[in-house]
Amino acid sequence: MPTSPLVWADDLAAPIAWRDGQPISRRRYLADVTALAARLPAEGPMFNLTADRYRFAVGLGAAVLRGQANLMPPNHTPDMIARMRVAFPALYGLADTDGSADAHAASLPLVHHAIDPLAAAASIAAASASPAIDDAALVAQVLTSGSTGNPVPHAKHWGLLVRNTQAGAQRLADAMGRASLAGVSLVATVPPQHMYGFESTVLVALLGGAAFDTERPFFPADIAAALARAPRPRMLVTTPFHLKALLDSGVALPAIDLTLCATAPLAPQLAVRAEAALGGPLLEIYGCTEAGQVATRRTTAGAEWQVFDGLHMSGDGAESVVQGGHVPEPTTLADVLEVIDATHFRLLGRSNDLINIAGKRSSLGHLNYHLNAIAGIHDGAFWLPSEDNSGGVVRLIAFVVAPEVAPNALHATVSAALRERVDAAFLPRRVVAVPALPREPATGKLPAVAFAAWAAKALEGPSAAGSTPRAEPRADARRDA
Repeated sequence: MPTSPLVWADDLAAPIAWRDGQPISRRRYLADVTALAARLPAEGPMFNLTADRYRFAVGLGAAVLRGQANLMPPNHTPDMIARMRVAFPALYGLADTDGSADAHAASLPLVHHAIDPLAAAASIAAASASPAIDDAALVAQVLTSGSTGNPVPHAKHWGLLVRNTQAGAQRLADAMGRASLAGVSLVATVPPQHMYGFESTVLVALLGGAAFDTERPFFPADIAAALARAPRPRMLVTTPFHLKALLDSGVALPAIDLTLCATAPLAPQLAVRAEAALGGPLLEIYGCTEAGQVATRRTTAGAEWQVFDGLHMSGDGAESVVQGGHVPEPTTLADVLEVIDATHFRLLGRSNDLINIAGKRSSLGHLNYHLNAIAGIHDGAFWLPSEDNSGGVVRLIAFVVAPEVAPNALHATVSAALRERVDAAFLPRRVVAVPALPREPATGKLPAVAFAAWAAKALEGPSAAGSTPRAEPRADARRDA
């Protein structure tokens, strides 16, 4: 059976992680993996709750050695954990030694990280080569919420993850003008439990030669400090939400050799700001649960995405398919793409957020992209309410964080700017000023159900009253299926 190593390394003394400015070698990683694997239950899968990125990576490796998959659910709520226990009866949790994750999984049997220093020293001395992993091994189950609310698993096998990671790592190395990512330091604002953080930090370190900072800084000053202590060349792995907060903070930032961004389309104005402030190129990465990461673009160079080597795209405007490389079977993407040729495309929006107003179609993602490009808007999102029982016309509402814009000028400012970018049918009926949007701290996303509940409640508050004119054009509005 074909195999691939657990850790890529010409030199096991090279770092795989940095903790408080001190390197953790690949040899030490292999020793810690071996020690933890011996303590794991006989059956899995593992629910890896560790907040520490290095310990998460050790947990991943230990589970792989034991032939167990890592479960990666969309959230860690008690309800999701209960549903996972039904689907996977042997499920157990891996937690940090301080017990910080225990509250998320009180109902799970837990294993805590604990390594005997003397045993670890002996294991480090004995580690001489990376173990070979069967390419067909199931190493991760990425869970999405199905229509019934039950978690739907998407299997990730080792050989395809290796091919995906190596293709992505080469694209990042090319952007930095390097032969590989060996010696590159990563600082990430996204957690390892999220697919983007899993692929672009943990796997890129294991299989691409980079080394990640063990922490996940959130506040701008902490991000700047983590970057400053990371040896160059260094890369920031982040989201548009985190990046904008970082740049708006005014915190002094060290030079960064590459910034990687994902989870939402990035406004080109923000990309220009980032490259100027950070002194290096910025790449966006595109992927999905089904296919993994498949393409990148340098946002300041244009709207086109280029797929990884070995992949090719096809599509007719209604459906787009990717195949090749680490995607052996034709896989339909959940986004609306304009396929330019076999290796290039434009992203138009997600198929599940398409809306139709007055017979004209757009996507909420596309509209949010332009809303957040407006000067003075710190954050913003459109919302299309459900149709009301009175038969009234349903129109878009924009929620914005814009503290520097005068309240009485907010609607006119937003509408005038959007009129230059989008069809008049999609101009918001109301523009509501809010102190913040209910984004998930880890990824900056706005979960649809939670956002809808928040939006309905926000419209009942005092800030919504008189926020905009209420005139409505004669048009119908609906969300496409």
